[in-house]
Amino acid sequence: MANSRSPSPFFVVLFGFFLFLIYSMSDVHRNWTPQGSKRSSPKKLDHLILGDTPGQGLPNRLQCDGLKAMNKIDLSNENLNSSERVSFVTVFTVYNSDFTGTNEKLHDVVTVGNIAYSKVDRSMAILGTFIKFIQVSMPRSSVIILTDPASKFSINHQNAILLPIPGDYSRESLMVQRIRSYIAFLGKRLEENESLEGSIHFIFTDSDIAVVDDVGHIFQKYPNFHLALTFRNNKYQPINSGFIAVRGTLDGITKAKIFLQEVLDAYNTRYTKAYRMLGDQLSLVSVVKSHLPSAFQKFSRQKAFAGEVNGVIVQFLPCAVYNWTPPEGAGQFHGMPLDVQVVHFKGSRKRLMLESWNYFNSTSSRSNMLCLILRSGRTKYDF
Repeated sequence: MANSRSPSPFFVVLFGFFLFLIYSMSDVHRNWTPQGSKRSSPKKLDHLILGDTPGQGLPNRLQCDGLKAMNKIDLSNENLNSSERVSFVTVFTVYNSDFTGTNEKLHDVVTVGNIAYSKVDRSMAILGTFIKFIQVSMPRSSVIILTDPASKFSINHQNAILLPIPGDYSRESLMVQRIRSYIAFLGKRLEENESLEGSIHFIFTDSDIAVVDDVGHIFQKYPNFHLALTFRNNKYQPINSGFIAVRGTLDGITKAKIFLQEVLDAYNTRYTKAYRMLGDQLSLVSVVKSHLPSAFQKFSRQKAFAGEVNGVIVQFLPCAVYNWTPPEGAGQFHGMPLDVQVVHFKGSRKRLMLESWNYFNSTSSRSNMLCLILRSGRTKYDF
């Protein structure tokens, strides 16, 4: 009777290797696309989609029953007005070649509510909505729009003005130009009035934000800072440039201008390849890290703190309150803090910003509007 022998370990390993190789090749074949072709990206939606409500059951988070807020109370008009006067400053431009609409393609037109928007119309609508949110939450505040002198557009809001600032506002350089425009604006303030004593403070923001509460209180609550930045627990981009507050004193404006000039210098020497996107945030991180590396150990705590950056007192404020972003696939998975002050509609959230304003305008409830934002935040829209 012949002896039966089990396979040797070598042949077992070899057989396993061949199985792995066959599976890997079939996987490559499934995912292969012909050279020059593009994978189809997920289609963005042209209407709001309500999903699960992040943060339900968690403490200190907005609780919603459908679109009804269960634990958020709208403030009265009396409580909305802080004693501090604040001007919001944003950089905005339109490109005149697009503004004519002669090359507008049919697929570039989107509809929100009963209004159809071209590409430029969308930008103007976002700017207008930005101003209207400020009018509701901080009616004593004004809006200053820094823009390209060659840009041709107008605004019809009593509390908003255009201020042309020369520079390169091309799409490729818009982010670095934003820092230059901020510096030029602060320089103008110093030239106009050298006896500034906090008559008016400034908050530099992106135009795709909604101020949903009075943020003027930060100048009283934190009385010693020159400049304030918002931070988040993000390893690569811990400081967001969409909200920068400057105290309106001579010392505050002077120190803020010095700080931003150092940021611009870092931008021009280290991040020239990021003029169009992210370079401003990378430059902010670089400047803070070079003078105050201990700040980065505190970002995970989500508590406001202050530190000195090359002679400038910087107040660090949590994004969760002053620069909160709806959870589009990543980010704020744990809901909306009850004390949120500013909502930032970054990326494809622009439609959500317009839809939120329309919903607030029809209901007069900021609390319920926040539920709409929270439940819609994970969806990619057509803006």
